[in-house]
Amino acid sequence: MNKILDALLENFGTETVAVIHSSTVEPFTRPSTALDAPKTVALVTVDKTISTDDKLDKAFMLTNSIEDAWWNNKNVTKLFDGDSCRSTMVGDMVLIGNEKFVCKSSGWSKMS
Repeated sequence: MNKILDALLENFGTETVAVIHSSTVEPFTRPSTALDAPKTVALVTVDKTISTDDKLDKAFMLTNSIEDAWWNNKNVTKLFDGDSCRSTMVGDMVLIGNEKFVCKSSGWSKMS
């Protein structure tokens, strides 16, 4: 097969969601300021057929460093500048299509 067809088949049945950190400040390193606006730090490819909750959980899991830095995970495209970025945590957001969800201490909440 040719490269274009291979690329299309590889992405068939998937969608890309954006992971947005609520602040670019590393926790506990310095006080947050007004300049610390939310920033999209990653795009994550997920299975299009799974539920919204599963897409959110997958994006969260893939943007947390467990055995390796999260930006090395398959299906993750790094969008941040620099050598490192904190893991996704409570208060961060995921954009699926045109719907944005915020990470809570237990689960997700759709933002209006």
